[in-house]
Amino acid sequence: MTKHFTTSERFWADRRRLLGLLAGVVMASSVSLAVAQTGKETITVYTALEKEQLAPYKAAFEKAHPDVEISWLRDSPGVILARLLAEKDNPRADAVWGVPLMHLVSLEKLGMLEPYAPKEYEKLKPRFRDSKNPPSWTGMDTWMSLICFNTVEAKKRNIPAPETWADLAKPIYKGQITMPNPASSHTGYMAINHWKQSMGDKAWSFMDGLHENIALYTHSGSKPCKMAATGEYVIGISTDITSPQLKAKGAPIDIILPKDQTGWDIEATAIIKGTKKLKAAQELADFSVSKEANDQYNKFMAIVAYPGEFPTPKAYPSGAEAAMADQDLTASALDREALTTEWVKRYDGKSEPKSN
Repeated sequence: MTKHFTTSERFWADRRRLLGLLAGVVMASSVSLAVAQTGKETITVYTALEKEQLAPYKAAFEKAHPDVEISWLRDSPGVILARLLAEKDNPRADAVWGVPLMHLVSLEKLGMLEPYAPKEYEKLKPRFRDSKNPPSWTGMDTWMSLICFNTVEAKKRNIPAPETWADLAKPIYKGQITMPNPASSHTGYMAINHWKQSMGDKAWSFMDGLHENIALYTHSGSKPCKMAATGEYVIGISTDITSPQLKAKGAPIDIILPKDQTGWDIEATAIIKGTKKLKAAQELADFSVSKEANDQYNKFMAIVAYPGEFPTPKAYPSGAEAAMADQDLTASALDREALTTEWVKRYDGKSEPKSN
């Protein structure tokens, strides 16, 4: 059952969240003081990367640049964007590394990014380069929305595998699907943004049909695939980050790239305008486009910015790059508020309660 917060509950939830944020700031300050005693420069880097990516990325950068140490502040993409916007006039981050490009486009429109062309930036594939010179951001890799399908549970329930997004609106899938709430999960937003850009106004008719089959909207982009992997639900609309990892560990899922293509975004790096540690932030930007950094990205992501042949991660679906739809990322960023507001108005009643 969906939990509805009262005004008082929202006040105390917001208060607890603020106290948590302040505690994080105090902790980060303590870390900075400790590192300052070592003679290294510490930069605060906001990120939406998965937790398991943080340690290897940090280790690789600090090995290449031993004079600089990263202090991460990690959260979901939406929370990172909200923090950066709230800190617009008093920025606390020196750089972002692993934040959706759609969010960076929003920050760029507000003049919050420091233009900088990292060394050898021009080597990157065109999709991962800002069209301006000097660029305000640099791409790292892509991630996309797809379908996790539990083959064991589907066989028990005599449910066929979907081949397209449109298939998911068919009555046979009633109560079998979970997907991320696009207002709280960027993975969810990638899905509805693709449907809106590819179907136009018909997207709402499709989402009305899909809503009839949805069992639950989650606030995590990875959770729907995890639920499909355990058999709690047959289908989860999720990402290509989580699904190959689950399948490689033996989960009885097929990873389906819909024939009508799929939505995606780029993970990107940028320097925050106003940073007092510009040189160290530029060192991070230089490293983020290097072959060495892309080798790290490729341990988790199949499609990276650096040209050339990279191994495909275990259990990763074939044909992923060809499945990426033509997409207007600037429109994707600018339409976000209106699109998610309409989505919440129509469908939020099936969302899981938010944790505080």
